[in-house]
This record gives sequence, structure tokens and C-alpha cells, in this order.
Amino acid sequence: MDDSASASDYDALIRDAYATDTALSVRIHTHAHYTHPQIDFPNWVLDRITWRGDERVLDIGAGTGMYLERVRQRVPQGELVAGDLSHGMLQRIRERQNENAHIVRLNAQQLPFPAHTFDVVLANHMLFFVPDIALALGEIRRVLRPEGCLLAATNSANTMAEFDTLSRRACTLLGFPGVRFESPHNRFTLENGPKQLARYFRAVARYDIPSHFRFAEPEPALAYIDSLRALNEPQLPDELSWEEFMDAVEKQIRRLIRRAGELRVQKLSGALVATDGGCFARDYLTKLNEHAPET
Repeated sequence: MDDSASASDYDALIRDAYATDTALSVRIHTHAHYTHPQIDFPNWVLDRITWRGDERVLDIGAGTGMYLERVRQRVPQGELVAGDLSHGMLQRIRERQNENAHIVRLNAQQLPFPAHTFDVVLANHMLFFVPDIALALGEIRRVLRPEGCLLAATNSANTMAEFDTLSRRACTLLGFPGVRFESPHNRFTLENGPKQLARYFRAVARYDIPSHFRFAEPEPALAYIDSLRALNEPQLPDELSWEEFMDAVEKQIRRLIRRAGELRVQKLSGALVATDGGCFARDYLTKLNEHAPET
């Protein structure tokens, strides 16, 4: 963001998009039912690190709470704190997970915890929404214990490129060539995330899991695209309505499915793990410290 006005517009856009869990639930449902090969993505993410069972865990941007029960299974003797900036999301978490975690309202840029409080911080598919990512990473590092780790799921900048192509083609067919939706997800991806994390942590690891959507009918694909309306509609030209845009997208998807029998959308998601002395890097960093020159 170049100025306070654009930052305010961006913040308002994100608040509108995540005021409730309705649109997010559509995307979660689509990923769960139309992804091939089938995988429990939250479990896959959590398995990127080794758990003792007594960790203190902070889940920032917990959303609908989809990670909470899985974390609780891994830390039966531990403590779990979950939060989100959205009141709507917090209400959803309380409805689903009221006994599995301490629920608090959190701003990732100003975490209300003392230094060295947590063994693991989860920041899954949320850092790209934070206005000042660097400030949030500094706060995460502050509240982590020296051998703690950050686990951050995110997407590739190139994931679901077919949806982007359909959107650009729809705008072109409607007389608005050159329109392309800028996604907030591109602020923290599998590609640029490691560099951002490396400014705050001594070791960063990247784990990828490729997959694809497979749609035999147009409706679930259209529902997914429509769930992004709050983020994308403001980027359309004033002369082009969302309904016109979606009608053009629908015609393309129906045509593609008639010809090929299905619509495939390639996905690339993954997880980034960052630490100063634990997780995957514990042995290496211990040896590195042993051989470090004295100052």
C-alpha cells in the first residue's frame, strides 16, 4: 500500500470479504470435495513438524477453526490459543470449538502475549491479508520460544491459473481487455514467503503439495469463483457488473465441460516452516553454533 487511503480501502475490502464465514465455507467445501488426489490438507500441514504433545500453540487467523481439533489431538497435554480479527469468524470458532481452545480476538501486528510464550505459531492462509507482514512476522518471532517454530500454509503464485484465464477471457469478450484480478494472496506465497521469513528466522523450509480440481459440472466451479466476489468485484470496470462477468464465465465453463467432459484446475499449495533453532533445523543449527567462531 502506497498511502493511508489505499491501505484503508484494502482493510475495508478484507473486512467485507471475511465478515462472515459464508464465502470461505464455499471454498473449503470445494477444496474438500473436488480436489484430486484427495488429501486432508490441514493434517498434512500439521505433519510438517514433529509434535511432543505438550506444546503451547497459537493459531493466528484461525478462520472457521478447521485446524483446532487436529492440533488438540497432537497436544493432549498442551495448550491451544486461537484467534482471528473478524468477529464473524470468532463466533464461528466459538460455536465449533468452544472446549478445544482459548478463543481471543487477535491482531497479528500486535500480539497480546509476552515474549517466548509459544512453542508453535500457526499462520495458515492468512499472512497475505495482514497490512504489514513484516510487523506480524516480528511479532510472531517475539512470542515464539527460542526453539519454537512458525508453520504457515499458503499457495503458489501460480495456483489455479485456469480460473485467472477464464476471468481475463470473460472480461475481454465483454469488451474490457486487460482486466486482471490482483489477488491479495500474492503478497505471501510459496515463492516469495521464504525470503520474507528469512529476515526473521535462521532457517526456513518449504513443502509443496500439487493437486487439481476436477469439475464434471459447472456449478461448483462457478460457486468457487463467485465466493471471491467481495475481493474481485471492486476491480471490475464501473461499466461491467458482476452478474455480466459471471454470465460470461459460466458460458466458457459450460463450453469447456461439453468439449472435454470436465474442467481441470491445477493447484499448488504448501507449507513454510520457520525457526531459530528447532523443528527440522535443530541438529544442523546446534552443530553450526558449536563451530561458530567466538567473538
